[in-house]
Amino acid sequence: MIPVIGVEEQRIAVLGLGRSGLSAARALREGGAHPICWDDNEAARDIAAGEGFKVSDLSRQGAFDDIALLVTSPGIPHLYPEPNRVIAAALAAGVPVDNDIGLFFRSFAAQGFDEFDTPPRVVAVTGSNGKSTTSALIHHVLSEAGRASQLAGNIGRGVLDIDPPEDGGVVVLELSSYQTELARALTPDVAVFTNLSPDHLDRHGGMGGYFAAKRRLFSEGGPDRAVIGVDEAEGRFLANQLSVGPSDDRVIRISSGTKLTGPGWQVFARKGFLSEYRKGRQAGSIDLREIKGLPGAHNHQNACAAYAACRALGLAPRVIEAGFASFGGLPHRSQLIAEQNGVSFVNDSKATNVDSAARALMAYGRIRWICGGLQKEGGLAGLAPGLANVVKAYVIGREAAAFALDLGETETEICTTMERAVARAMEEAEPGDCVLLAPAAASFDQYDNFEQRGDDFTARVRANLG
Repeated sequence: MIPVIGVEEQRIAVLGLGRSGLSAARALREGGAHPICWDDNEAARDIAAGEGFKVSDLSRQGAFDDIALLVTSPGIPHLYPEPNRVIAAALAAGVPVDNDIGLFFRSFAAQGFDEFDTPPRVVAVTGSNGKSTTSALIHHVLSEAGRASQLAGNIGRGVLDIDPPEDGGVVVLELSSYQTELARALTPDVAVFTNLSPDHLDRHGGMGGYFAAKRRLFSEGGPDRAVIGVDEAEGRFLANQLSVGPSDDRVIRISSGTKLTGPGWQVFARKGFLSEYRKGRQAGSIDLREIKGLPGAHNHQNACAAYAACRALGLAPRVIEAGFASFGGLPHRSQLIAEQNGVSFVNDSKATNVDSAARALMAYGRIRWICGGLQKEGGLAGLAPGLANVVKAYVIGREAAAFALDLGETETEICTTMERAVARAMEEAEPGDCVLLAPAAASFDQYDNFEQRGDDFTARVRANLG
């Protein structure tokens, strides 16, 4: 645990008692604060009360009298589409609002760093797609290289639940826009921006607000090194804002598909080969084509981001390459779950938006595509670059017919359920085909989360394979 500093004897409100909220309450108590906890869910309140926390309705009149700080969970809106009533009350009372990420950064560097020969470091990864794979890949490479590493944030453990840092250790954080937009302290040593595509626009009041939430990771604390994906205009703008000139190697630009040139520090992947250039000279290269845990151009972009972050931490190219080779990928993210009779079965249930699904479609050849669910705003036009690889789409979800209509001339079959979609795709699959779950939609019309959807796909494939 990372005890929160500077909160001794303070009454601090905690809103939302899921993983991040409970861990924040524990870390606050460990730091000498008196947490006042609330969640609209009675079961969550009972768990907190069972751990000895004071539970009190934070929406009642006068709830913020003598409260020094409100710590809120990331899923609770504080501005758009409208503030949660408890957060609105805190804002009206002038009570500062923070989250567990802000508490972590204000407390982490106070953990006895003066005693270490090599101070621990923090790598923080954000972006629209690829955050989880990039974060896990950095953590894996570090661990394989013998470096003490912990994975936390939006993946792995809660940030305040991690172990106290070791000499030379690295904490790798995956951070969503929900986490970066509100944290009052953001001071990573290395910050990574993978890419940007429309997502969560209602929460951020549009694309500009969404980008601004991501940008805070770089503007608030000023990382020693910034790894920036420059395949979109926002990434190019961010890299430009952070650098003082073309040769400023505090910014490492990365790309999947474009050769980057100039006197600075660049890492890019083209035709399956990763290349690193520094001061106009090649400094490293990796053949990514045979690394099964990193298929497709979108994963090659993740590889570039992870490579750049690991190089910024001082790892040699061959050490990074060895880590890449043993990386098995993450569940629900381009996860190869089976191969039989020349047909591969891939679970990419995490492809919950159009951009991530399009990237998955471009990673494979002949695809029997299981898609559909709760559509996000913006339509399906962004899928066009990958639809040429689709032999047939098997559409699931409560609004499967409407989803299928939006796919234009792509051959479709309305299956509605995962059970029927998997069965039909497997009946019709031929050698060389890939049966791919990449929904391009949220899961909430049929499942609690994308993990449950991916697990259902995996279970039905394996049951049919026998």
